[in-house]
Amino acid sequence: MIRAETSTHWILITHSDHARLAGDFADAWGNAQFAPPEPFPSIRYAVHHHDDGWLERDAAPHLTPAGKPEAFTRALVGAYSAFEEIDLPSYLQVRAQATAAVARQDPTAGIVVSLHTVNLLTEQADVSTIRPEHREAHRAFVAQQQAWQHTERERLGLDPAALQRGFEFLQACDNLSLIACSGFDAPRALRHLHPDRTGQRHELHCHPHGDGTFSITPWPFGETTLRFQLPFKQVAKTACHDLASFRAAFAAAPLQQQTVTLLAA
Repeated sequence: MIRAETSTHWILITHSDHARLAGDFADAWGNAQFAPPEPFPSIRYAVHHHDDGWLERDAAPHLTPAGKPEAFTRALVGAYSAFEEIDLPSYLQVRAQATAAVARQDPTAGIVVSLHTVNLLTEQADVSTIRPEHREAHRAFVAQQQAWQHTERERLGLDPAALQRGFEFLQACDNLSLIACSGFDAPRALRHLHPDRTGQRHELHCHPHGDGTFSITPWPFGETTLRFQLPFKQVAKTACHDLASFRAAFAAAPLQQQTVTLLAA
């Protein structure tokens, strides 16, 4: 889940709906200055499906020990602890499932998702928070993912630079979607520098304006105003006193839609 809140309710967005919004951003990318990355069909698939490993867990959501819906929150934007509010063994299982599910449909896309996974568990992770009994599992998982990436890249004859560009593109779209879904309310740069059609790399800045509206500079999209629909559910905080009550309230909550708007500055 991605979690935001009001004074009385939790606002909950599934990882798959977050990934779908990231994929919508990917589909809109490209103009006279910025080109979509290649091979775009595989990279596009990776963006749309990079969180498919969460489908089962989001269908039966959990509570944290503090009684909050287990989720990614805006406090983790830019300060990612990698494991969100989930125990590490379960997190590794989710990430393994995400890579495997995508790779079954598109091996190139699977490598891009695996690069994203390893980055979350290394560069973006606060590894000091890993419990001693889980450190070997973390090390082994990262090593296995990296070995699989190498084997698949060699088997498919893929360009490492193109895969790196696809990974960076996925993370920018993912980052922007997490900002929108979590209600992040401060300006920040999207992850990585992104090449224009001349090869010059740019830092893309996201500026929130409230009510789900954000401007991006420089502007990498085709149209100057973009609007997207993002599904969410609201669950009363009072319904989270135990797991059964929370799951029942989540299942019964009607699906609502909020509009996310991107503007050229």
